[in-house]
Amino acid sequence: MITEIDSAATADNVVIKCTGLTKTFLDMWHRPRVRAVVDLDLEVMRGEVFGLLGPNGSGKSTTIKLTLGLLRPTSGHVFALSKRPDDVNIKSQIGYLPEESYLYPFLNARETLEYYGRLFHQNRAKRKSRIDMLLKMVGLDAVWRRPVGEYSKGMQRRIGLAQALINDPQLLILDEPTTGLDPIGTRQIKDLINELAHRGKTVVLCSHLLTDVEDVCNRVAIMFGGKIHALGTCDQLLVQQNVTNISVPAMDEQQQQQVIEMLENRGVHDIHIEQPRQRLETLFLNIVHQAQKAGDPTSGATSGGQIAEFLMDKSPPKPVEGAEVIDQLITEAAMAPMVDENLKELAPEPDHDAAIVEQLTK
Repeated sequence: MITEIDSAATADNVVIKCTGLTKTFLDMWHRPRVRAVVDLDLEVMRGEVFGLLGPNGSGKSTTIKLTLGLLRPTSGHVFALSKRPDDVNIKSQIGYLPEESYLYPFLNARETLEYYGRLFHQNRAKRKSRIDMLLKMVGLDAVWRRPVGEYSKGMQRRIGLAQALINDPQLLILDEPTTGLDPIGTRQIKDLINELAHRGKTVVLCSHLLTDVEDVCNRVAIMFGGKIHALGTCDQLLVQQNVTNISVPAMDEQQQQQVIEMLENRGVHDIHIEQPRQRLETLFLNIVHQAQKAGDPTSGATSGGQIAEFLMDKSPPKPVEGAEVIDQLITEAAMAPMVDENLKELAPEPDHDAAIVEQLTK
């Protein structure tokens, strides 16, 4: 039987904890078919951006679904925010952007966020305020009237990210969040992830774009065959201890040769000198920013605004007490007859011509 985490310190600092987590999928005869996750031990800390990497079929998505309570483990334990994943009390504190944007194509952006806000029982004023801020943040405030089914994949990812943030989650799980995004949107998502972590929120990032992971993640786990084969910070995993780079202002060929000779005289060989290059992302963003500054028009999503104000609060949300839920249900039940009467008053009068036709045909 799965029990709660006993240590108060652990409950405060560990957001995701997996112990011996295993998931085996069975065939129609209940025989083991695929071992997607095998004896996984993992901890993700509060305020951390954690990268979960691996090729297709490595067990990343299964691990995420086990953490969210969408799948039940075959064996082992998994906790999210110190609770079991099937505990409904933590659902309002988790945001999830799946690999595919499952959106209602006939709804526009505002209606989509309105729907998700209602799922979290947010009142009208809170929904409107948050939707306005999120649409501006993800750069869709100028195109929100279009049905999301007409959006490009990148724009759908933007609205998908907004729905994952509508409840101001303490744990945000992003599965391929930058798929389909242009470099501007990608840079914006990475800046947003860094800012959320700075505000004390925990982000789990699952992506095949390794440069994105390298830019934002504090720690990285590389999975293969349902197991973790490497775990650590980017510096721990990527720094080449046997190579040293020295950066100096530009030198001419004569100066370079003098440096090479000096190093060789001191026993340093295999020297390689080259001109450094800026990243293509940096060049692209600089060119686009210059075009925007010049006022060149665009019909797509904008670069987005600052992070939504309601996401800036570092304090965790106040848990909803059972008595509050009961009071809300009683209030809604009391209001229901009044709403029905108002609807009756607003109902259109019967069609008079149709009634005459019906009498004549009897």
